[in-house]
Amino acid sequence: MRPSRFTEEQIIGMLKEQEAGAATADVCRKHGLSSATFYKFKAKYGGMDVSDARRLKTLEDENARLKKLLAEQMLDNAILKDVAAKKW
Repeated sequence: MRPSRFTEEQIIGMLKEQEAGAATADVCRKHGLSSATFYKFKAKYGGMDVSDARRLKTLEDENARLKKLLAEQMLDNAILKDVAAKKW
């Protein structure tokens, strides 16, 4: 997946700018993004502070690492079962 051009701090800044009363179209034009992207950011980061967004990012990274470890372990288990099932 392609990384975002914007950091979490920038995204939350845009959302707060819109919440303060600026029109969504103006905020999108100012920062150079589409309204669909803005609403996707709003769905993900709406109501968060910068510290919450950082915590979310670390949790997502840790979750991805753990999923990878689990997949590797399950693959090792399957290989061992196949070897053990063969008749010698």
